[in-house]
Amino acid sequence: MSQWEKVYGVHAVEALLRHHPKRVKQIILASGREENRLQALYELAAEHRIDIVYAERREMDEQADGVHQGVIAHVSPSQIWGEAMLEELLQRIDGPPLLLVLDGVTDPHNLGACLRTADAAGAHAVIIPKDKSATLNATVRKVACGAAEVIPLVAVTNLARTLEVLKQAGLWLVGTAGEADKMIYELDMRGPTVLIMGAEGKGMRRLTREHCDYLAKLPMAGSVSSLNVSVATGVCLFEVVRQRQG
Repeated sequence: MSQWEKVYGVHAVEALLRHHPKRVKQIILASGREENRLQALYELAAEHRIDIVYAERREMDEQADGVHQGVIAHVSPSQIWGEAMLEELLQRIDGPPLLLVLDGVTDPHNLGACLRTADAAGAHAVIIPKDKSATLNATVRKVACGAAEVIPLVAVTNLARTLEVLKQAGLWLVGTAGEADKMIYELDMRGPTVLIMGAEGKGMRRLTREHCDYLAKLPMAGSVSSLNVSVATGVCLFEVVRQRQG
């Protein structure tokens, strides 16, 4: 099964079974594990005729890079959207689009957390550069708790060019920067919006910043100078949600 990827964690595997069951080849459960929270997993696996096998937890520990919760799935390779599919994606959106751009987020835990938050906030896609960025792997899927199987992740070769395409399509580009004059709460993001978050510590790259229509910041009242990118992403995305529900 070396040609297959591993996905681990109850939520991530269940999400795969619900949304992309044809990708799942086999499920491994820890021997002796019988819990109510696995009932949906059993039912979905039976519905799609996917084999479940059992293994000792020690053996599973050797297969997983992180906490697997006694559940590992062998799946076909990850499906990442290409930039050519952005136009199709935009055409399918009902209402004002909300896209999240992560400019150089390299920590897979942060990428997974951002995917989870983006899905919860109703974002239509997450866009990342192909280079100098975390990509889909077992850790990202585990942290995302199933969101990685639902929200489109678009990897682009030239982020600046993609941002220009989005701008020409009528979307407003909002970048986050600590030195911005306006707070995120002062911007009107009820229309078609691209929210751009910079890399941990470094922020957005120069070319990315130059394509932004607006720059905004979060109020920082304590002694720390910035928030973790996944936390800041959550604050900004749910400000968009608040405005659109108001």
